[in-house]
Formats: sequence, structure tokens, C-alpha cells
Amino acid sequence: MLVIGGGNAGLCAAIAGCQTGATVEIVECGSQAERGGNSRHTRNLRVAHEGPTALLAGEYFEREYMDDLMRVTDGKTDEALAAQAIAGSRELPAWLESLGVKFQPPLAGTLGLSNTNPFFLGGGKALLNTLYAKVQSLGVKTRYQTEIDTLEISHENGRRRFVAAQGRERSAPFRVGAKSVVVCSGGFESNLEWLAREWGEAARNFIVRGTKNNQGKMLKNLIDHGAQTVADPAQCHAVAIDARSPRHDGGIATRIDCIPFSIVVNTECERFYDEGEDIWPKRYAIWGRLVARQPGQIAYAISDSQSEGLFMPTLFEPTRADSIDGLARQLGLDARRLRETVDGYNRCAPESAAFDGRRLDGCATAGLRPRKSNWARKINRPPFFAYPLRPGITFTYLGVRVDGDARVIRDDGRPYDNIFAAGEVMAGNILGQGYLAGIGMTIGGVFGKTAGAAAASQSAVAGNG
Repeated sequence: MLVIGGGNAGLCAAIAGCQTGATVEIVECGSQAERGGNSRHTRNLRVAHEGPTALLAGEYFEREYMDDLMRVTDGKTDEALAAQAIAGSRELPAWLESLGVKFQPPLAGTLGLSNTNPFFLGGGKALLNTLYAKVQSLGVKTRYQTEIDTLEISHENGRRRFVAAQGRERSAPFRVGAKSVVVCSGGFESNLEWLAREWGEAARNFIVRGTKNNQGKMLKNLIDHGAQTVADPAQCHAVAIDARSPRHDGGIATRIDCIPFSIVVNTECERFYDEGEDIWPKRYAIWGRLVARQPGQIAYAISDSQSEGLFMPTLFEPTRADSIDGLARQLGLDARRLRETVDGYNRCAPESAAFDGRRLDGCATAGLRPRKSNWARKINRPPFFAYPLRPGITFTYLGVRVDGDARVIRDDGRPYDNIFAAGEVMAGNILGQGYLAGIGMTIGGVFGKTAGAAAASQSAVAGNG
């Protein structure tokens, strides 16, 4: 059994495959230092549960989870597969703990995730290090700096098809055969040429939050083989990040979380969306796309001293000034227009209200378009501060259609009997648009386990492999 991609989904697939009795090999595009793709930058996963646990406060019922998902995706999800991911999430933390993964106690503060998301102790790198240690103990061979770009699906053995995977290992030609393959190699968010074909030239201003290695080669190869696709190729998980971030691998530290307590303007000093539409974990992933539609793909979050300490610390210090005019000059914006926008917002913000940054507080503007639905406190207490924003793309949603066993579906509607997919390469089955914090890791874990067990069972038809 061959697993292509060594992130969360791939490792879960490899472990489940071993636990089902297969001999497993992983090929990972990155070096050992950069292994794991986007999973290196993760912090948590979203989990359904019926009451308080050692890892989670309160409860988060499966129906509530599904309601949240349907709302953020506007119904663009395969409900059966979504229900499978949600149900599978319940057992995922305990399974990971059985492998040695450590979690933090429930978090308090501004994240609003204590009821829904257990956090990995040490973050994504600690998760990966633990899972890599586990696969090594199970006898899994991992090939680093090995990029597969082609699957050859040709040789017949009774009912079964063997698969040959070929690419390059440390720049040398590489080829390996397998009785079953699990593709966990991510989307195409690092391929700016492909992004530009879907988004236009605006995509060249995007910053890639995660790995530079997700070029979409296996996704394209599966599509070329006739795999059905899901989701709009222009849909993606894209958040607003600091415009000063590195081109790749900035990770979670580059995200700007002050937006609910700010107003956001473009280069024309115009607001363009409701900054207080919903609690941040349900809306942060729309802001990359919103900024991408603005002139030059840049925007600015503007706030004042009242908001200090209400959001997660940032990697870069904000621009600060004692006046809006001074702030505008430092940002290169028209001072008069920015002052007019801030003054217009302040006139429409409530004079006095029960501001509460921990919940939907109903402090809304009146007579302003676009409206700010919550946390609409006046911006009038210096020093003022601002962050420059650019679209930070995490992963793309275009993927291959799968069934409940994570088998890739062909264009004739039939599944391949021995080609499976898990993680970002198939997440578009569930995420047609929008995002819920932590659900990407849940999809990877649940369908990684599913794909690994199913691929191992399929391999056993012709003996372990």
C-alpha cells in the first residue's frame, strides 16, 4: 500500500493501513525538516461531543456541527460525507491520543473554540512528530524529497488493477508499484500559474500561508485519468494575513484576527464588507477572498486603543499614530478620504452599548452600508493602529469526488477499486465554499483513517502490499 503525501491525512492513512494489516510506504515531497505540508501550521481540529470532556467544554452536538457547516458552505456540501466526517470526529481525539498525541485543556479567551476544538499540545509540528514516530515504530518506510506526478493504472490481475507511481526522488527518476494507493498530496494553492488561470492576474498577489510543495500534480493527474471533480476551482480557504508576510510558510502567525474589532478599508478608503457578521471562527476564512477582490489585492484593518488585547497577538507590529490623518500618511492612503470613512462609521455606531468581544453582542451600526452587525464600537480613542492585509491562501477546494470508503470516483460514476484520496485533495466534497475552524484537520483525520483501512483491505485481496 502506497501513501502519497506525509501530512495529517497521509499519516492517519498509513497508521490505519498498518493497523488493518498492510505493508505501507509513504512518499513525502518535502525534506524531513519541512515534512507534513500544511499540517505543520495547524493547531486544532473540530469535534462533535455530547458533554464536557477533558479536552472540551460544554457540548457540540452533531446536528449543531452540521448546521454550522451548512451555513458557512451555503449548502454546498455532500451531506452524507459531511455526516460521516462529523460522526467520525467524535472518536478522533481518543484515537490520536492512543498514538501518543497530546492535547491542551480547554481554552478560554478570544478564540471562542473551547466547546468545539481541542488544541494539539505543541501545535501541528508536535502532532506530526508524534505520528511520524508512530509510523516508524510500525515499520512504515518514508521516502523524503520524493515527488510523485504520475499514476499508471494499467496492469490487470483478475478483478484488481495494479498501480505504478512515478516521479523523482532527490532529483533522480523514481518508480514504485502498489496494490493500492492513497493520495493525500493536497491541492494546488502553491501553483500560481494554475491559480492565475482561475482567478486572473490577481492571484499573483496572493501569499501562500503553507507549504510551497502543493503544486497540484497528483490532483491534475487524477483528473487527467478521468476522476470526477468537486467544488469550484476558484474556491479556496483564504484568510486575511499581514501583507508583510513571507511568500510561503508563514503559517498561523501571519493571520490578522483584529477584523471584528476594526473597520476594513481598501486603497480607496472604502469599507466593503460587514466586519462583525459572525463570530470569528465561522467567518475568518472569507476575508482572504474579500481582500482578493479589492484593487491591488490589499486592504487595511483600522482600529484604536480600545481594541488592544482583544485578539490574538500578531507577528508584525501594527502601524500606529495619534490621529487618523497621521495613520493614513504612514499607510500611503488619502488622509481626507480615510477620515471621512472613519467619521461616517462613528456617526452610525451606537453612542453607548453593551460591547462584548466574547460573543455576538448586537452592537450594530444604523444607516451604514455595509452594516457592521456586531462590535460596532466607535473608533475615537488614540493611538490608532492599522494592519495591511493581503489574501493568504491555505488550500484550494477543487478536488476529486470520493465515496464513503474514500475511493476516487471515475467520470462514469464507478469508483476505482484501489485508488483512494484523503485530506485537501478531496475536502471539496464537504467544503464547497466557506470554512469552519479546525474542520480541515477533521476531514483529513477521519478520511485518512477510512482510506487507509479500506486500501489495506483491498491490498489484502492479493496479499499484503
